[in-house]
Order: sequence, then C-alpha cells, then structure tokens
Amino acid sequence: MKRVVAVFSAALLAATLSIALQRATAQPNSQAAAGDLRPAADFAGIADRSARALALIQEAGKVLQHPRCVNCHPASDSPRQTDQRRMHQPLVVRGADGHGAPTLACNTCHGPANFDPAHVPGHPEWHLAPLAMAWEGRSLGQICEQIKDRARNGDRDMAALLHHLGEDTLVGWAWSPGSGRTPAPGTQARFGEIMRAWADAGAACPAS
Repeated sequence: MKRVVAVFSAALLAATLSIALQRATAQPNSQAAAGDLRPAADFAGIADRSARALALIQEAGKVLQHPRCVNCHPASDSPRQTDQRRMHQPLVVRGADGHGAPTLACNTCHGPANFDPAHVPGHPEWHLAPLAMAWEGRSLGQICEQIKDRARNGDRDMAALLHHLGEDTLVGWAWSPGSGRTPAPGTQARFGEIMRAWADAGAACPAS
C-alpha cells in the first residue's frame, strides 16, 4: 500500500512540474489561431470525382495532421504534448491497451473532463490510439490509406469510420482541448461533413 501511495505521489508531483512547463509554453487557445476548414460544398464544383476526393482529403488533412490528433496517435509508446509535439512529461507509456501502465494509468492524472486550472486535459475514455493507428511521422497519403484499412483502423467499415471521426466525443476533444491548447481547425461537425463528402467521392488518397 505504501508503495502504491509513493508511486501515486511521484506521479502527481511530476504532473505538477509538467503543468508548470506547459503553462510557460502554452499556445493561444483560439479558433482563429487554429485556422478554419472550408465546407464540403466548396468542393462540389470539382466535376472529376477523384480530383474532388483528393481536394477534400487535403482539406481534412488540416485536422488529421494537427497536433491535437497526432499527439495521441504517436509512433512510439509515449504520447506527445503541446503544438511542438514534445514528449509527454511525466514519462508515461502506452501499456497493453493504450490506457497506460498498470502503476500509472492515464486516468491517474486525466479526469473525465479538462481541468483548466491545472491545464490537464481530460475525457472519460482518455487513452492512446493503438500503435496500428500511429500517424506520427506519416504523410497525409499514408494516413489516408491507413484509416481506410480495417486491419489498421479498429476493424471499422466506412460507415463506422465516418461515425468515429465525425461523432466520437474523444475525437471531438480536439476542438475543445482546454486552456493553453490550440484547437483543431473548424469544428468536428464540419470535419465529419468533409470526410463524408470524401467517402461519397470515392475516398481517393494522395500518392504521398
């Protein structure tokens, strides 16, 4: 029991130090700073379906390759933090199921909602994307092919994928990331609209 308390206390101390660092380097939390997404209707005039799909996925790439998404889709066993994608402090690891190590699970520090006074993000299902869904260091074309591949997207068909991207509340956290973090461009609803239009146009992916 004493060992568990000691581990917990050390984790909280490390988290406090990490929060202080994040406050010092925090990015403005404003929609203007994040940019915006064009509505899917803006691309309706592209007659060629493949060209329209490519234009749509390029627009969606503003979200897919944004730090709010890539930080939780790392290629390593640790998440990233801030717009500079720094290694998570305190050091944490993926664990067997993406929810952290048994002695330092994600929910040790991350609650069911953002805790802005301490700059700690939160959600009831806070965890890392599986390693098979790693986006870090990958091109938009590679991410695009990956999210269509049921072997690498959680066995989701296109309908399930579109629901996940456009309606899942953990994905939606990217647009309400709390104090000190730049939100993903646009809104989740608009992002979902773009992805549905991309799918309807044939779901083509960039070559690179």
